[in-house]
Amino acid sequence: MQENMMSVGTRRMLSSVCFVAGFVSITASIAIWFLSKEPDVAHGERFGIFVGLWAPTFFALSGRLDRRAEPGSVLS
Repeated sequence: MQENMMSVGTRRMLSSVCFVAGFVSITASIAIWFLSKEPDVAHGERFGIFVGLWAPTFFALSGRLDRRAEPGSVLS
């Protein structure tokens, strides 16, 4: 069986980074939605939605990394 390459500390840090990135994605999505008016409002709205769709991925990665960092984890 292959040995894990990431330490528990690295997984915890990446989990925190992904968690924060999820909230940054939501905030950026709202900002893009309201602030992009030129040259086409619809483009800004679509881009805001696109950026907002990243948030669930970041939150899922955060949870997965956090679970793998727990001592005695079957996945670690």
